[in-house]
Amino acid sequence: MQHSQGPCLDCYQTKEPVIVPDLSEAADRWPEFVAQAAGAGVRSVHAFPMRLRNRVIGALNVFGQAPLPLDADDVKVIQALADVATIAIIQERAITAAETLTQQLQGALNSRVVIEQAKGVVAQSNGLGVDEAFTLLRTHARGRSLRLTDVAHDVITGALDPTSLGGTDS
Repeated sequence: MQHSQGPCLDCYQTKEPVIVPDLSEAADRWPEFVAQAAGAGVRSVHAFPMRLRNRVIGALNVFGQAPLPLDADDVKVIQALADVATIAIIQERAITAAETLTQQLQGALNSRVVIEQAKGVVAQSNGLGVDEAFTLLRTHARGRSLRLTDVAHDVITGALDPTSLGGTDS
């Protein structure tokens, strides 16, 4: 990766397996990679695309301490493992994204509920309509660089006097 070369990158870019049974024969192709891999005791490397349809998310690499040729069945099995790993990773990403969205939506809903309650308290306390009460809450929050939800929470809990929002200091 540091030298932008190697079977993994080629596999990712071409979306095809890269089979290198004897790494010493690839020194002209990836000189830096081969030198580093040989220094770590790697003698063979095979890279398989982690793909779902035409989408490639990475490569599954198989390293060997000795030259290791693969036959057609080996290639099929390793590619199947790469495909299963891809599905698992994509599924995990989808679940994480859905959980994040759910948390964000729940947070927005909770904030909205607090703001609506505070609007009612400010409207009742100051004899105003709910739109005017919201304007007072928003003006107070903006004027003090506070989050509207925090101001609304303070009004509901009594930490902020709702009648003070109608004064000249808001």
